[in-house]
Amino acid sequence: MAAVHAFRGGVHPKHNKNTDVLPSIRLNDFQEVEILLHQHIGPPCRSVVKPGDYVYVGTLVGAADHPMAVPIHSSVSGTVREVHYVVSPTGNPIEAVRIESDAKFRVDPAISPPHVETKQDFLDMVRASGLVGLGGAAFPTHIKLNPPKGKDPDILLINAAECEPYITSDYRQMSEHPDEIVDGILEIMHWLNIPKAIIGFEDNKPLVHRIFTHELAKRVYKTGTKQPIEVRSLKAIYPQGAEKMLIYSLTKRRVPPGKLPHDVGVLVLNVSTVRFLGFHMRNGIPLTRRRITLDGSALNTPGNFNVPIGARIKDLIEAAGGTREEPQKIIMGGAMMGVALDRIDCGIIKANNAILVFGSNEAKIPAESPCIRCGRCVAVCPMGLMPTGIDVSTRSRDVEGLEFFHVMDCIECGCCTYSCPSKRFLTQSIKNGKVLVRAELTRRANEKKLLEESDKIASGKEAPSESN
Repeated sequence: MAAVHAFRGGVHPKHNKNTDVLPSIRLNDFQEVEILLHQHIGPPCRSVVKPGDYVYVGTLVGAADHPMAVPIHSSVSGTVREVHYVVSPTGNPIEAVRIESDAKFRVDPAISPPHVETKQDFLDMVRASGLVGLGGAAFPTHIKLNPPKGKDPDILLINAAECEPYITSDYRQMSEHPDEIVDGILEIMHWLNIPKAIIGFEDNKPLVHRIFTHELAKRVYKTGTKQPIEVRSLKAIYPQGAEKMLIYSLTKRRVPPGKLPHDVGVLVLNVSTVRFLGFHMRNGIPLTRRRITLDGSALNTPGNFNVPIGARIKDLIEAAGGTREEPQKIIMGGAMMGVALDRIDCGIIKANNAILVFGSNEAKIPAESPCIRCGRCVAVCPMGLMPTGIDVSTRSRDVEGLEFFHVMDCIECGCCTYSCPSKRFLTQSIKNGKVLVRAELTRRANEKKLLEESDKIASGKEAPSESN
């Protein structure tokens, strides 16, 4: 079966899938967890526990009061010790619940398998489970499963590309839980009335095709009915797993700038996201654990580990075998798009699929030199942008230039930085440029609002308020 590569650009970093053959190890030996109450795109949750409360695995600790928020649950059984503000991995102050574990991992007795009869029941169940996109974006899944009226998807794409170097947590999900992945796919197809699904994986994971072909064949043998799920190989090129790239590679549909997958009739979900749905439908346990790839030259024992959400990174590293040298750089996420951490006493979050711990050789940051106008960043950009133009506009704080070069269309994949012979910090510059544009858009919106209010007053439609 020929591998598909349809989008322009992209790069070929070393795969470094050092842990793909290592089965997941369940780690429970954590004295306490610290669970952030903001682990999704959208407003934070509200604490519903207090110090001294006893909680079980799956007990609600953060209530979701906004439609874009999803609830957050305890990942251990034990006693709440503190509800306080901490600094998140991104540097923001966020409320967190610190729980002392009793090491028993008793599941909340109120939990049972969900009962679903309608599409709305299904969406409510997904939200109540605390599910967000587990590919890294942490977008609330119940929102993604409920597109605007008239934009219902006709195809479901399962993102199994895992194109980031080092990370193999999705691969282990596919190797260890193909039945739950297929269960999750079929549930989504049933309740959203989607006729077809495609599982897209990179061709550096040849066993994936065999795993899912075997799983689907078992379903055919049991039911006598062919499953409407296709397994398709994709060329191993980064960022094959980016949403817009995956959609074009598998369907030839282009998502226009500023639009979303549902605008072209597609729903894209990460393979770990659908696996959790299959798991949750069986037992009702909410999202309380995360499969993490732990890798990097500074570690004694790289591997894949199933850990409670909120387990501190420093405790995870110790529980997994510790380090062989003093870490010089620790990244939450992948080597291309992850976030470099300045502290490791923060807890694992829902969106976290890897912790990379590097020694001095990998942590070296080369000095920038002037752009030589070689055009490599333009050639590799999968979005067809001009990163060097965005970089110049950011450094000169030229918002009009940033808008001209479509900075907001950048997916921050890092291909430009990776390919730059002058070692320009292009991706970071683009992120800074987006901050400038967002600030300018806010300023313009506020200015427009003030002008509209002034026009109303000037036209006599609204009298100015009198002060006493």
